[in-house]
Amino acid sequence: MYKLLGSLKSYLKWQDIQTDNAVFRLHNSFTTVLLLTCSLIITATQYVGQPISCIVNGVPPHVVNTFCWIHSTFTMPDAFRRQVGREVAHPGVANDFGDEDAKKYYTYYQWVCFVLFFQAMACYTPKFLWNKFEGGLMRMIVMGLNITICTREEKEAKRDALLDYLIKHVKRHKLYAIRYWACEVLCCINIIVQMYLMNRFFDGEFLSYGTNIMKLSDVPQEQRVDPMVYVFPRVTKCTFHKYGPSGSLQKHDSLCILPLNIVNEKTYVFIWFWFWILLVLLIGLIVFRGCIIFMPKFRPRLLNARNRMIPMEICRSLSRKLDIGDWWLIYMLGRNLDPVIYKDVMSEFAKQVEPSKHDRAK
Repeated sequence: MYKLLGSLKSYLKWQDIQTDNAVFRLHNSFTTVLLLTCSLIITATQYVGQPISCIVNGVPPHVVNTFCWIHSTFTMPDAFRRQVGREVAHPGVANDFGDEDAKKYYTYYQWVCFVLFFQAMACYTPKFLWNKFEGGLMRMIVMGLNITICTREEKEAKRDALLDYLIKHVKRHKLYAIRYWACEVLCCINIIVQMYLMNRFFDGEFLSYGTNIMKLSDVPQEQRVDPMVYVFPRVTKCTFHKYGPSGSLQKHDSLCILPLNIVNEKTYVFIWFWFWILLVLLIGLIVFRGCIIFMPKFRPRLLNARNRMIPMEICRSLSRKLDIGDWWLIYMLGRNLDPVIYKDVMSEFAKQVEPSKHDRAK
């Protein structure tokens, strides 16, 4: 288990060159590792017990275990509200299971580990696309200037090369910025779609799963229905049919214990809270990007906040002369360059860059 989980550390390693946002990385890296970890833990059933164990007479236990795990088990939703030990044997397990319409079948627990894996792949997709789109551009133009330990001649040569690139490639980075912002929007869409699909996967119980757990303490003890046990029952029923010695059809009712659901219920409590937090952060990030795109007067302040050594006048000049793509590139450069070098490059760039047509018209 340690070796399996240890292999996921590479997804969380620190990036010396950053081309994205912290919220973007939370979605692509942390959430991917979280979902893969949960998938591995649930898959490694030998560490949390057998996935199912059924009690039945007249049939070999391993046969019933396999049958009930492959097909499905059921509970009686009405029995969750009855008193355990007096009216029912366990939450959701009653003896009036002849009514097929009153049964709630559980088939999704077999698929949880696979669903988590595909969720992890979906969360990693925006990062995969952005890495392809970005193509190492930021690393190429930074040229190691994020590390100040180099000779003065080498530092000046690299700084001049960076400045030369910025001047010669003005107005050529709009697609670079649009692709990155599209990947951020894709992250938000991914979380919304995943929450919707998880709600469908759990028969409409996921979206209210966390809130129902939080409300549990306000409900009187005799009226409580544990939402974790309702969504992931620990004890269920299963019906197995076989032919007897005379050829008559025999019906065997078994009581099944699902120890794996103890892991599932805790896993999805954490996932519920994390996905809602992540959704709020992503929506806030998209609103922030909208301010950058549609409120140009907002850009000089952001550029100045990136490096306080750059005078506000230079920040205004650059924001006025550059289009949104070039502005985004120099904004991200501020995260990857040494602050002193970044100040020198931006000061010189502001002097040499040609003003936009709109700026010349003024």
